[in-house]
Amino acid sequence: MASTLPDHPQSDSPAGPPFQQPPHPQQERSGRVEVHGIDHIPETERRGRARELFSVWAAASVNYLNLVVGGSLVLTGLSPWQAFAVVVVGNLFWLSTGLLAVSGPAAGAPSEVITRALYGVRGNRVNNAVTGWMISVCYFALNLAAAAVAAFSLAEQVGITPDTPIKIAIVIAIVVLTLTISVYGHAMIVRLYLPITLALAASFAVVGYAILRHADFGWSQPEPLSGGGLWAAVLAGVTLIASGPLSYTTSADFSRYLPATTSPRAVLGWTALGGFLPSVVVGSLGVLGATAVDMTDPQAALQKILPGWFTPVFLLSLVVGTIAVNALTAYSAGLALQAVGIRIRRTLSVLVDGTVAVALTLYALLVSNFLDTVSNVLQLTVVLLGPSTAIYAADILLRRNRYDGRALTDESPGGPFWYRAGVNPAGALALLAGVTTSALCVDTLYTGPIAALTGVDLALPVGIAVAGTVYALLMRRAKRHGRA
Repeated sequence: MASTLPDHPQSDSPAGPPFQQPPHPQQERSGRVEVHGIDHIPETERRGRARELFSVWAAASVNYLNLVVGGSLVLTGLSPWQAFAVVVVGNLFWLSTGLLAVSGPAAGAPSEVITRALYGVRGNRVNNAVTGWMISVCYFALNLAAAAVAAFSLAEQVGITPDTPIKIAIVIAIVVLTLTISVYGHAMIVRLYLPITLALAASFAVVGYAILRHADFGWSQPEPLSGGGLWAAVLAGVTLIASGPLSYTTSADFSRYLPATTSPRAVLGWTALGGFLPSVVVGSLGVLGATAVDMTDPQAALQKILPGWFTPVFLLSLVVGTIAVNALTAYSAGLALQAVGIRIRRTLSVLVDGTVAVALTLYALLVSNFLDTVSNVLQLTVVLLGPSTAIYAADILLRRNRYDGRALTDESPGGPFWYRAGVNPAGALALLAGVTTSALCVDTLYTGPIAALTGVDLALPVGIAVAGTVYALLMRRAKRHGRA
C-alpha cells in the first residue's frame, strides 16, 4: 500500500467514510486545493495540453539568478562571445528536464514515485530523502533569502525601515504567498504561471533595454584566457548553468496530469523550450550587463542604469520570480517527503517544507552566515544530480517510457519494484559509481585528484556518462536473467 495519506478518500479503503468521487476534470478549478499526493492519477482525471508546460518552466526561468549567472561568466575571465556560448551549451541540459517529464503522463505519477523503478521501494526512499527533499529545502532557503533581500530594499524604497521584526514579517509574507500556490497545487500553478511569465517578461524587457543601451559591444577582457585556463572556465561555467535544469529531476510532477495519450515529443519540447529560451535570453542579458556595470553587486549596479521609476518594479519582479521558482520547489519537496515513507497529507508536507526553509532563512539572515555555507555545499550538488538525472533518463529510454502507474504504488515485498530487499542493485550501484567518479573530478570546495591532474572540472560529463552507462549495462543484464 502507499506510504502516504492521499488528500481524498480511496475507493479501496477497507474502512472509513464512503468514497467520494474526485472532481471531474472540467469541474476542477485552481481555487480548489489539489486532492492528490503521490497516489496514481486516474485517466478520468487527466486534462490539459503539453503546451501548458511552457509557461510553468518559463516563469521559473525568467529570473534574477540567470541574469547574475550570465554576468558572473564574464567575471571569471571569459569574453562576451565565449560567455554567450557557455550560456547556450549549459542551458541545453533543459532537454534532460524535458526527457524526464515524458514519464509523467505515461505513469500518471510524480517523479518521486516513478523512481521506484530505478532504485526499488526502499532505495527510493533514501533517494527522495536526499535528492528530493534535503536539496530542495536548501534551494528553497537560498532562493527565499535572495527574495527577502530584494524585498528589504523594496521596503526602503517605500519608506519602511526593515528592522528585525519587519524582516521577519517580510520573510513570512513571501513564504505564505509561495506555499499558498504550492498547497493549491497543480491547477493553480498552471493557471498562474502564464500571467506571471508575461509580467516577468515585461519587467525584464525594460531591464534588457537599459542594458542594451549601455552595453559595450566592443568590450574585451584585459587579459584573455587561453589554453587550460580557458577550458577550466568554460567547463566550470557550463556546470554552473547546467545545475539549474539538472536540479529539476522532478519535472514529471508537473506533467502527470496530462492524458496518457499526450505526445512525449510535445512534453519534452514544451518543457525544454520553456526553460531553455528564457534562460538563454536572460543569461545573455547578464553577459552584456557585465560590459556596462560591475556585476559583482548586480542589484545595486543595475539600478544605476535603470529608470528611477522602475526600481521598485524591478525589485518586485525579483520577489515574484523567486516565488514562482520556490512554489515549484516546495510542491516537489512536499511530494518527496511523502515518498520518503512519512504518512502525511501533501498539503501538510508542503507546510513542513516551508517551516524548515523559513527557520533556515531567518537563522541565516539574522544570526549567522549559514546560507553562505549551504550555498557552497550546493555547488557540489551537480556531483549527485548529474548521475541521478542520467540514471532516470536511461531508465526512460530502456523501458521506452512504459510505466505502470498503479504497479508503482505497490510497496509490498512481493511488488514488482521491490527487487532485492527493496533495493534495485542496478540503480544503487550506478548511482554510487557515478557519484564517486564525479567526486574525483570536481573542483569547487575541494579539488578532486582527477581535477588536480587535468586542471579542469569534469565532474558533470564524467558523472553522467558513468552513471548512465553502468545503469544501462546492469539493467540489461538483469533483464536477461529475468530479474527486471
